[in-house]
Formats: sequence, structure tokens, C-alpha cells
Amino acid sequence: MKQTWRNDEEYMSYVGDLLETEDVQKLSEITQHYFSTRLEHSISVSYLSYKLAKKWNGDARSTARAGLLHDLFFYDWRVEKFDEGSHAYIHPRVAVKNAEKITELNDLEKDIILKHMWLATIAPPKYKESYIVTFVDKYCAISEVVKPNFKSLKQKFSTFFGFAQSEG
Repeated sequence: MKQTWRNDEEYMSYVGDLLETEDVQKLSEITQHYFSTRLEHSISVSYLSYKLAKKWNGDARSTARAGLLHDLFFYDWRVEKFDEGSHAYIHPRVAVKNAEKITELNDLEKDIILKHMWLATIAPPKYKESYIVTFVDKYCAISEVVKPNFKSLKQKFSTFFGFAQSEG
């Protein structure tokens, strides 16, 4: 994505105010998927989801904003445990509460944030934009873990299956 989101005037008109908030900026201090910060992850989810919502005639503004706020929580999910349920169940609810402290959310934005963990939770999304963010979130999470490890994974795969490594 190489910072192209910063140069997208329409996208920035939707999320610029959120990006300037202290709570959203705090996400830059939290590791998300080993090689990315929670802010980097949230921007990736937000921007790609926004582009798809535009392409598929969805509500690009709500998709961009909710995509940015979908992981607006500040605890370490690898350490923190809850009696009320799993991280997959709890963190969308925490994210909605935190998002409502910095902006007003419409019903679509709430659904996007609350349902983005569908498949790890049982409540399916209500809107196409919620499905977009749900699947883009999974795509981004996998990319953030696999891409930095691709060379190592390729080597292990080749060794395991006995494929010859080519030079170069």
C-alpha cells in the first residue's frame, strides 16, 4: 500500500479527523500481528475495505471509518484474558465503546466493528460493508504474518517436500 492512502483525498476526508485523535495514534505503539503495529493494521484494513466498498457501491465513508476503528483497544490480546468470553468476542465490544468516545457511530459502523470477528464468533454481519471489513481484516492479518516470513516459509516448505532450492 506504500502510503498511497495518505494521497487519497476522498479517503482522508473520511478518516483524517480520526487519525488525528490521541486514541487512534496510541495504536502506533502496540504490536498487532508480530510485524505490524495496530495502527498500521487498522489503516490497511480501512483503506483496502474503503476501496472495495467504493468498487461495489457500498458506503465507502462508513467502511473507511469503521475499518480504522475496528481494533480500537489498548490491551495485549496475547496476555489479557476475560471471564466474559474470548478476545474475539470481547475486543469488538471494547472497540465500539472506545470509538464512541471519539466520534458518533451510525448503525452500519457499529455492525462493521462488532461483527468483524465473524467466523471466530457466531453472529454474522448484517451489511455487505461488514462482510468486506471482516474478510479484509483476515486477509491483512495473514499478510502481516506471512509476508515477513515468506522466504523462511518457502525454504521450510521446500526442505520438507524435498524440492531443490534454486540459486538467486
